[in-house]
Order: sequence, then C-alpha cells, then structure tokens
Amino acid sequence: MSIMSYNGAAIIGMAGKECVAIASDTRFGIQGQTVGTNFQKIFEMGPRLYIGLPGLATDVQTISQKLKFRLKLYELRENRKVKPDTFMNMVSNLLYERRFGPYFVEPVIVGLHEKSNKPYIASMDLIGCPMIVDDFVVSGTCSEQMFGVCETVFKPDMSPEDLFETISQALLSSVDSDAVSGWGAVVHIIEKDKITTRTLKTRQD
Repeated sequence: MSIMSYNGAAIIGMAGKECVAIASDTRFGIQGQTVGTNFQKIFEMGPRLYIGLPGLATDVQTISQKLKFRLKLYELRENRKVKPDTFMNMVSNLLYERRFGPYFVEPVIVGLHEKSNKPYIASMDLIGCPMIVDDFVVSGTCSEQMFGVCETVFKPDMSPEDLFETISQALLSSVDSDAVSGWGAVVHIIEKDKITTRTLKTRQD
C-alpha cells in the first residue's frame, strides 16, 4: 500500500459564480481499519481562504501548524492578510524545501480574491508543483472516481446552493466506492460576505 493512501482521504475544490467550495471526508484510518470519524483535513488560513490536506495524517497536522506559523509571520511583517496566490507560493515553498524527504500531503487550496471575488483554486503534488485551474481539483485516494463524477456534473458559474449540491454529490458518490475514505463529510461554501459549513452523513460501513 502506498504511504499516500495509508490513512485515506478525499478532497474536492470547486468553483462557482463569485463563490468557491471545498469538501472532504472525515475518516481517520490505518489502512483498512477505521480509528475515528471526525478527523480534520480542511483548515481555515484566512477570511476567505482554505486549504485541504489529504495524505499521511501526521504530516497533515505538521503542515497545518507550520503554515499557520508562517501566515502569522507574514501578517506581522506585511500588516495585511495573505492573497490566495501568495499563499499558494508559501505552501509550494514549504513542500519544496523538503523535496528530498517530503511531507506526504497533496494540498488543495481554495479562496476568493478580495476585490474581484473571483474564485481561486489550486492543487499541488507532494514536492509543491502547483496546478491552478478554473473549474475543480481533486486529491486523495479516490481521485479517479472524483474526477469522473466532477467531469460529469460540473457546470460553470453555479450559484452557492447549486455548488453545494454538486460538490456534495460528487464527494458522496466517490467515497462510496473507496474503502479507505468516507465515514462522514464536511463542505465549506465561501462567498464574499459569508462562509457556510455543512456536515454530511455518509455510509458507515
């Protein structure tokens, strides 16, 4: 079994019209054994900026703490909140610094640009090579299933409610066919004036 699938994960980032969403499962497992069902894989990094971290659970916690530390240093030095593309470079640098002994995470970053409210979505591999897209990104152990469903159901310029329905159905149908992810899900919908967080019930078997 690959070290990337040792704990299992499924994360999707998806763009709408002046809104963006990120969703993940909540399972914490050791290979096929489920240990917990409320493991946090999505972390708030700014007022309208989130990062999802699928991969090895210990590295997920390490990376989230290191990023919060670097963000606070940035905000003290610059006296402003970080922009999504600047944050993406920060994550990429952190991962590339450890390229010879990498952190086993493949981050998904979603956010809204402050003035234009344009969605920002990016993902990267475990050494920090970025991929910036306009529609959706997937990461985790059931990436193939999520890609297939997202390609089918995604439509450009969705409203927040349509975006929630689409990303939820894509995640739920994908984790149902993956043994090491699922057991609950959480969805964050980010708009210019509010952030909506909803938890979903999934199959518990």
